[in-house]
Parts: sequence; C-alpha cells; structure tokens
Amino acid sequence: MRKKIMSLLLAAAMGASLLAGCGSQGLPAPEGTAAEGTGGSEAGPEEKEVSAEDGAKESGTQAGAGGAIDNLIAATDGPVDLVLWCAETEQYQTVMKQIVDRFQAAYPDVEFHITIGAESEANCKDDVLADVEAAADVFVFPDDQLVDLVNAGALQRIDATFTYDPAQTNSASTVEAASVDGTLYAYPLTASNGYFLFYDKNSLTEEDVASWDNLLKACEEQGKTVGMEVSGAWYLYGFFAGAGLEMYRKDDGSNFCNWNATDTTYKGADVAEAVSQICKSPAMVNCVNEDAQAFALNGEMIADVNGTWATTAFQEAYGDGYAAAKLPTFTVNGEQVQMGSFAGYKFVGVNAYSKNTGWAMLLAEFITNEESQEAIGVATGEGPANLKAAASEEIASAPALAALSEQSEYADIQRVGDNYWSPAATLGEILVEGNYTDVQAVLDDAVEGITQAAGGN
Repeated sequence: MRKKIMSLLLAAAMGASLLAGCGSQGLPAPEGTAAEGTGGSEAGPEEKEVSAEDGAKESGTQAGAGGAIDNLIAATDGPVDLVLWCAETEQYQTVMKQIVDRFQAAYPDVEFHITIGAESEANCKDDVLADVEAAADVFVFPDDQLVDLVNAGALQRIDATFTYDPAQTNSASTVEAASVDGTLYAYPLTASNGYFLFYDKNSLTEEDVASWDNLLKACEEQGKTVGMEVSGAWYLYGFFAGAGLEMYRKDDGSNFCNWNATDTTYKGADVAEAVSQICKSPAMVNCVNEDAQAFALNGEMIADVNGTWATTAFQEAYGDGYAAAKLPTFTVNGEQVQMGSFAGYKFVGVNAYSKNTGWAMLLAEFITNEESQEAIGVATGEGPANLKAAASEEIASAPALAALSEQSEYADIQRVGDNYWSPAATLGEILVEGNYTDVQAVLDDAVEGITQAAGGN
C-alpha cells in the first residue's frame, strides 16, 4: 500500500511546475525533471526519483542550490527527525557531532532532531535489513554491503542532488564501487578501508619491514613482537591473493575460490604452509585490532598489520618513530611474494524508507562534501574519497595514507559473498595453530564452505 501511495504522490509532484514535493514526509525535489524508469527491488518502497539542475550540483552552498533547498524548506511544516548511524569509535562520534552541528546551523529556520547512533560498520547491513523501516535514515557502511542493501531495496538511489554531484567530486573508483548497473546508490565517504603495516622506525628499518623474514628476525632479536589478525578472514585473504589465487563473489551471491588449487604457479598448499611458518615465529602474535594497539602502547609490539582506523593509537605508541609501509613480502617455495589485500571504501547511505527523504539526502551530501570529508580524515586518519580533500596537505602527508596508496597497487576491491567469512576464519585459525596433518584436506574443506550456494550453511 505504501508503494502505491508513494507512486501517486510522486506522479503528482512531477506534474507540478516547481516539483516542490508532496509534504513534509516526502521528497521535495531539487529543481529539474524527474528521471525516467525505476530500478528498485520489490523489497523496498517505490523509489523517489528526481534529478537536479547543474547549478545545484556544482555548488556546495545553499545559495548555489537555489530553489532546490528552498523547496525543501518550504515543504517542511514541522520538526525534522533524523537518525544517523556511524562507527562507535570516539573519533567518529565526535567528528560526526561537529558535522551535524554545522549542518543544523546552515539551516537555522528548520527545527532538527538529529540522533547520532553508534553502529558497527561491520554489522550495519544486517542491522538495517533486520528492520529497514526502523533503521536509521542515514548510515555509514563498507562497500561490500552495497549489493545486498540494493537488492533488498533498502537504499535510496541518488538520482537527485542538492549541493554537489558525487560522481564529479569523488574518485572514479569510489563512484564505481558505490554504483550498481551504472546507478549511484550511496555517497562515497572514504577510500582507505584497507590494511598495511604500522611500525616503529626507531626499532625497525625499511629493509626490516620489507619482508616477513626480515621483520620477524628483527623482532625476535629485540625480544619484541609483530601483530596481525591472521585468523581474520579479511586479513588472511592477502596471502592467497598475493600468490595469485582467487576468491570473489559471483553474480548469484556465491563465491569463486581456488585456494586449494594444485595447478597454479603457487599451489594453495604451499601458500598455507608459508602462513603457518610465519605463525611459528615467537615474535608473531595473532591478535585483533584492540589488542594490537594495547601491545604497541605498552612497548611490546613494534609492528602491526592494521588499517587507518588505528592511526591515533600507533602514533601515540611510537611517537617520533611512527611510520607505515605497504605489506611485507613472504616466502613461498623459496621465492619472495608480495602480499595482496582487500581495498575497500566507506559510503553514506540513505534509507529508502526514511520519512524525511529529502533532508536525509541533504544531510548525507553534507557529511560527504569536501569540508566534512577532510574533517573526518583528520579526525580518524582515514583517506577521503573526495579528490580535493584527499589532496589537502594535512591528508596527503599522512604516513598511513601513503602506505595505503602504495599497497593499493596490490589490492583487490572487496566483493565477497557472505559464505566466505566463517570458513576462511576457521582456515586462518587452523593455520595459526598449525594443528593439521593434511593441509590439502584443510584447504579443500575451506573452499567447500566458501563456495557453497548463497544462503547455504
């Protein structure tokens, strides 16, 4: 019923000369004409498709947006209630509060009630899809969740813009990753959701961190440690990908995986044995992010494979020795192989069921504009998707972002079916512990689980 009502309201709105919208609960449109066709899922509401004039797209100000924002304000006859979900870290919560305050100050004639919730990005998709209508109006999520959110009809497609065009201001790779079949479904926010090596340059040289062999030897000699969540499926991928083995999501939601291959340049069993060999070193610690930061802060851990979200902790731990580099090479059959990794992005999505779609879209634009992306980058250490923000001196000079950029040459965009995570994590745990007698059988079991049909257990 809601879809039918929204369709009728949308038709009426598109017939109006100013496309002013259908009341405070609908989407007062940016100036322009409605886009043709619909591309939504039956699981979601009728999508509210509109397009903006070039002038509104190119400007980052209310004045430049002209009648688009004026229409939105005119159609708002009461308080605007919005819920925003972002990462639970102190850095994210603090900077997002500052951005929301600036957003509200930009529209003083509107009464806003904006609630900022702490939501783990890793769980965002599941929490949204558990009850889309009760989920946040605006939420931050990683790129690998996009397809499932789109298929469920949970994301408002971005046919309309108020203040700038995300396709023009952000890097092409982030725009492509935020699109499905050529349609943009989310606002690019960061281009740094990957991993690399933090290290203390007062204890380790560039030669030390170039390979796992050298790194572990140097740590052993100093009685120090290096960390990596080898048992984490996200990180384990880097070893197999670096050796040329493949794992990716297919169109049907299942995964392709040849980590058990015996006819490739580097056999899956050889890679698995190499991982186990690394984990046998007394200097190697298999640990999660929070533990690694704690070990670095107490002086035990002088290097760790991690991501930009951990920048502040490692800066504090290593002081003037703080440094970062691409991932090390590792030894497979006597040869040095460069580790691969996942490359990922973070997006801001608008809930297709939001009761204040127009304001939700405008807030999403504000969160992801140049100024806000730079503020988020400075606060969190993450790299902006916005081209100008990424080129700013404070962002471009960051060691972590430089390391991530170097590692990006060996990184693959994260497109993974749900059945990858648990079997890959189990494989990682087995390789860390070394409790196997037939590594090929272990890999065969892992690949069987990873490649099972979508939805299978």
